[in-house]
Amino acid sequence: MKTKMILILIAATFLGSCVQEEHLKTVTFKVDVNGIENVQKVGLRGQMTDPSWQVTVPMTDDNNDGIYEVTLSKKTAINGFEFKFLKNEEDYELSGQNNRIIQLEYKPETIVYEAIFNKPEGKQKRLENK
Repeated sequence: MKTKMILILIAATFLGSCVQEEHLKTVTFKVDVNGIENVQKVGLRGQMTDPSWQVTVPMTDDNNDGIYEVTLSKKTAINGFEFKFLKNEEDYELSGQNNRIIQLEYKPETIVYEAIFNKPEGKQKRLENK
């Protein structure tokens, strides 16, 4: 009985210490809304907000080129997350289609994700961290 209890304590200690280290992830999202009608606001929602999918992250188009941008940074140990862009706070893109996905590696990363609103193809590019 005593030996069994010691083994359980050792196992609990070992399993409890297997938490992955968090790394800083910086992602710049860019979405082209040229040709999309009635755009007043652009944002994104997904698994990276708290609570998940319930907070809209506003995006801006400071140079008025029709490409909205936002950069988010967070320390995390996750290997990816899903998201979608929104028009005017309520119109999700890609209705009835899969969510967009950012794939992360287990290290600090800087990523640029570029897409066209309502077109499923997007490009994820990793930048060199210095």
